Amino acid sequence: MKAVIVPRQGGPETLEYRDHPEPVPGDHDLLIDVSAVGVNYHDIYNRAGVYDYEVPFVPGRELAGTVAAVGAAVTGFAVGDPVATADVPSPGGYAERVAVPAERVVPVPAGISLETAAAVLLQGLTADYLCRLTYPVQPGDVAVVHAAAGGTGLLLTQMVRNRGGKVIATASNPDKIPLIRSMGAQEVICRADAEFDKETLRMTDGRGADVVYDSIGRATFEGSLAALGRRGHLVLYGKSSGTVPEQDLHELGYRGSLSVHVPMLPDYIHTPEELTQAATVLFDQVLRGTLRVHVGGTFPLRDARAAHEALESQRTMGKLLLRRGN
Repeated sequence: MKAVIVPRQGGPETLEYRDHPEPVPGDHDLLIDVSAVGVNYHDIYNRAGVYDYEVPFVPGRELAGTVAAVGAAVTGFAVGDPVATADVPSPGGYAERVAVPAERVVPVPAGISLETAAAVLLQGLTADYLCRLTYPVQPGDVAVVHAAAGGTGLLLTQMVRNRGGKVIATASNPDKIPLIRSMGAQEVICRADAEFDKETLRMTDGRGADVVYDSIGRATFEGSLAALGRRGHLVLYGKSSGTVPEQDLHELGYRGSLSVHVPMLPDYIHTPEELTQAATVLFDQVLRGTLRVHVGGTFPLRDARAAHEALESQRTMGKLLLRRGN
């Protein structure tokens, strides 16, 4: 079979599309014929060396496809079932077939395409725990959502609005503003044109935000703290611009009794029951039309390098997918 390999950590040019051994599923695994793969910043972190990974490896955590074989100890799945996962073990999901523990796989309900499932699962689960569990948004809360035109940002914006919150979104360039507004953001700040912390304070008559959802990290960290009101919460769930600087924790008290959360998805879907429950809630929102999924680009698996370059360029909007075939 074909797969995308990272032979050494580095830039997008390190990605190689080549032959790779067929996966051999164990008794507790499902063998999945991959239809679509979600491209995420986590893949870039692994490829670039932000996370130390033993090379060579196949990147990718999120995919959807059909069951090709069922392990002897697995129940509840059959060959041909449409399924998705956001927790592909090594080797990863940039491949034509993968073997995944059945307990980390969820059924894709009728009415949702495999491409949509691959586009929404990981980032949808992330957006859900951010606004429902890490900081449960209440009606009237003001939430700053950074990188609001990205895959997670667009979903999070909608979920915050659905919970009755007000969204002040930020974007890297003004071309992204119409899409962000169409997803429900009341205000959008282009970070290249304005200081978002000062604009947030102005838009809230000096009160500041109740919560800032920050996936950017170093470039926005200080501004995110400054945008918060008294007893505000900074939810730091990514670092696309790099690791944040060291912070004197006592300083958070002097700045208004602020708190900083650094959550990670695996801790919110740790058990099979947690994963299944969260996925069911997520897919139900898609089926009911209360959550729109925006796919900003689809690339053949062989063009994974182009997908990584596009995501790192900050020009993309919504979710990027890799698709099996040419």
